[in-house]
Amino acid sequence: MYKKPRTFKKFKPQTQDSGEIVRVRTPRDKEVLGVIESRLGFGKMHVLCADKKMRICRVPGKYRRRIWVRDGDIVLAVPWEFEGDKKGDIIYKYRKAQVDWLRNKGFLEALDV
Repeated sequence: MYKKPRTFKKFKPQTQDSGEIVRVRTPRDKEVLGVIESRLGFGKMHVLCADKKMRICRVPGKYRRRIWVRDGDIVLAVPWEFEGDKKGDIIYKYRKAQVDWLRNKGFLEALDV
């Protein structure tokens, strides 16, 4: 007997009836917004963060299959405790509607994007 393969639902951000984004993850504690400048290979990339520092960031193993990033994407990065001015981890990638919301609320002014 043929068993149909299991399909998974894709994540969709919560919206109101007007199409406006209701909930967007904003930076907390040590988290910083950033723009991916270039990919370096081996899962690492240059990220220009909102605090005007260029960091070499990576996507940690638990997020690796969920987050696919390209140049110019807006991401949420966490600087490392050790060498935090130079290195960090990418923990979230913003979608187009979420980037528009962040821009309207003034979160992206420091990035000049």
